[in-house]
Amino acid sequence: MDSLFLFFVILCIAKLSPCFSSHVSLSVSPKNLSRSGDKVWIQWSGVESPSDLDWLGIYSPPDSTHDNFIGYVFLSSAEGWKTGAGAVELPLVNLRSNYAFRIFRWTRDEVDNKHHDHDQNPLPGTRHLLVVSEEVGFASPMAPEQIHLSFTDREDEMRVLFITGDGAESFVNYGEEGRMDGMVKTEVTRYSRSDMCDAPANTSVAWRDPGFIHDGVMRNLKMGRRYYYRVGSDSKGWSSIKNFTSRDNNADETIAFLFGDMGAWAPYATFRRLQEESKTTVKWILRDIEALGNKPAFVSHIGDISYARGYSWIWDEFFNQIEPIASQVPYHVCIGNHEYDWPLQPWKPSWSSASYGKDGGGECGVPYSLKFRMPGNSSLPTGAGAVDTKNLYYSFDSGPVHFLYISTETNFLPGSDQHNFIKHDLEGLDRGKTPFVVVQGHRPMYTTSNEVRDAPLRQKFQESLEPLLVENNVTLALWGHVHRYERFCPMKNFKCVDGPAGIRSGGAPVHVVIGMAGQDWQPVWEPRANHPDEPIFPQPEQSMYRGGEFGYTRLTATKEKLTLTYVGNHDGEVHDTLEILSGYGAQEHGDNDRGEVVVLGSPLSWYVKGASVLLLGGFVGYVLGFVSRCRREAAGGNSWTPVKSEEV
Repeated sequence: MDSLFLFFVILCIAKLSPCFSSHVSLSVSPKNLSRSGDKVWIQWSGVESPSDLDWLGIYSPPDSTHDNFIGYVFLSSAEGWKTGAGAVELPLVNLRSNYAFRIFRWTRDEVDNKHHDHDQNPLPGTRHLLVVSEEVGFASPMAPEQIHLSFTDREDEMRVLFITGDGAESFVNYGEEGRMDGMVKTEVTRYSRSDMCDAPANTSVAWRDPGFIHDGVMRNLKMGRRYYYRVGSDSKGWSSIKNFTSRDNNADETIAFLFGDMGAWAPYATFRRLQEESKTTVKWILRDIEALGNKPAFVSHIGDISYARGYSWIWDEFFNQIEPIASQVPYHVCIGNHEYDWPLQPWKPSWSSASYGKDGGGECGVPYSLKFRMPGNSSLPTGAGAVDTKNLYYSFDSGPVHFLYISTETNFLPGSDQHNFIKHDLEGLDRGKTPFVVVQGHRPMYTTSNEVRDAPLRQKFQESLEPLLVENNVTLALWGHVHRYERFCPMKNFKCVDGPAGIRSGGAPVHVVIGMAGQDWQPVWEPRANHPDEPIFPQPEQSMYRGGEFGYTRLTATKEKLTLTYVGNHDGEVHDTLEILSGYGAQEHGDNDRGEVVVLGSPLSWYVKGASVLLLGGFVGYVLGFVSRCRREAAGGNSWTPVKSEEV
């Protein structure tokens, strides 16, 4: 503590500014936390003439310069703050370094509107330091954390990845209940600040050591069995025991939880917008997983994953938030603009200049490529000397469903490696084994939102990829990027296909936008041509259901029927249902021997097409979509109000 105090005294003298107030005290308890998510109690007193601009800075490592904080909380968020005293309780994530806290006085004449967060709110000033706390650490800062599973290319395997602070030799110990006799050593990798391609990812304000990434594969698993595992080592300590149900591609049922654009939440404000609704999405999915018992399932998160955008500790917040899910069911992803895009990306044709910008925050796909490991071996050089971008496109079977993941951020045009992969994958399917085919990517091929920047990109999708989807009778196409839920009719050339869609050539996929899992900026619906200033209801005839509420989708499928349900976050209930009959073993529905798919939308959706009801529904969805923000504002203090931007 003496050295830390001396450091700040020297720092204050160097800045020639008033630093400490002899009357202010700041205490923290406990000073030693057991695991990520444990809470620290932070108390202060003696703040003279308290102002609603006084703030508490959160620092890790503790010797970070004043402007390199992790996050901040205004003292006015605490009850009784006007007395000059108060307390807040904050859960902390293990960043493999201690934390410290500092209180600053920030005056209104020092508010700098040129120094702001990405919602254009001014970042708090650090000129007047009042007090510094003692350090808070973790009992085992190097211990394994952020555990998450994924499929490999083999049905009898399960991959597990996790983070440690020192990269020491680690293992995965696994087996069925009562006999965890399997042991496999993990491969270790990491990335450095020099691997980041641009600001802010490669700057001191955003960079933090990401730790070491461990990758172990559990092998020779029996199908559809409950397995138990832990990660770590005898010398460095083990994680708690986790469990999962192994794959069984011969099973009669497929279960998946699918969404895009979720992000992460933290109990503080920071340089980037955080996604408070992501907590609720995680809560309801956990409820559904617990109800499954021993049935296998997996998660599909189709781009815009953590929204770290260069600020590395947000990845830590994200992985700790999803660990309760991802440590017991495989967590699958595809790349989005906020994982990858940057000005010098290798593939950026002239027609896409408005679509591909700086959304990746200078990460150039590196954290995404190393923190996840998906099936297949797709990769692309970054063009910046960093590790190749991976996890671009891949596929796997799960029971009666074939899932294909694609990259909307890299070349998908005819002749590209990705286009060839998609074509080969779809043309090589055994539809007797997997009567349903689900394609997933981040940016949508179809949307009725007023998201105009991607219009040229959507046109290229329709020219380059839609023929493959239609000719190979893809059942369902799922997209993110637009932070809404929207279900279309079976589509071809932006028109509904008359009659049932078939699982053989001649049908058309049902497109569904599912980017509503957490990000709170939501675009308006596209206006009618004669009303350019506002969206007009009812929605276009191709759009069967659309809403503005946060949530996720559940997919269940047998060989006879695939069901996709939209679950809303405000109540955890189903708000839309799509049923597609395969025709295999379902002759009672009038299907012919070609195995045609019959699309059965939610009965409610057919009745809400009226203009007045849809107008009300759109308004309610909009209000619900921003309810968490309103709660934050109503809580008082200086929780800056996020503003809408053109960022998706």
